[in-house]
Amino acid sequence: MDYKCIIDKYYPEDNALKHILLTHSRSVANLALDIAKRHPELNIDSDFVEEAAMLHDVGIVRCDAPGIECHGTAPYICHGVIGAEMLRAEGWPRHARVCERHTGAGITLKEILRQDLPLPHQDYLPETLEEKLICYADKFFSKTHLDRQRTVEQAEKSLARFGEEGVERFRQWARLFA
Repeated sequence: MDYKCIIDKYYPEDNALKHILLTHSRSVANLALDIAKRHPELNIDSDFVEEAAMLHDVGIVRCDAPGIECHGTAPYICHGVIGAEMLRAEGWPRHARVCERHTGAGITLKEILRQDLPLPHQDYLPETLEEKLICYADKFFSKTHLDRQRTVEQAEKSLARFGEEGVERFRQWARLFA
């Protein structure tokens, strides 16, 4: 089974939500692949990056975010954990890790507790280069303005609401992937 089959399983109709998911995910995948190509010294698994970038937001289908055509019941902050559950059920545990670790610039247990987020109490920080790369690339694209790519400064500003720790992680990745 390839990633397209998984998307089609959970998004069987060609509707606005599927269009948003595919457009956003393709933008993230393209940027991540471009960065990987510019950095052969990092030995990034490009095939995995493409698949995982295309699947990183699969869980939005079960979330409540009407502004991006999501009409599920879970809080949007849970989309990564939900996507991870979906991908583990499909037998894709490595891809599931990208789902659960891409929100913000990763989320620590400390941040979950401080902000009283409705997430299981554990750290959700990208660990592998591929996880970091997809999380980094994701910060340049929103699902509400599919035709725009943020600048580094705009990405940092959007992360600031999650706390300074996330902004600093993003800055480290910006130096790594520059």
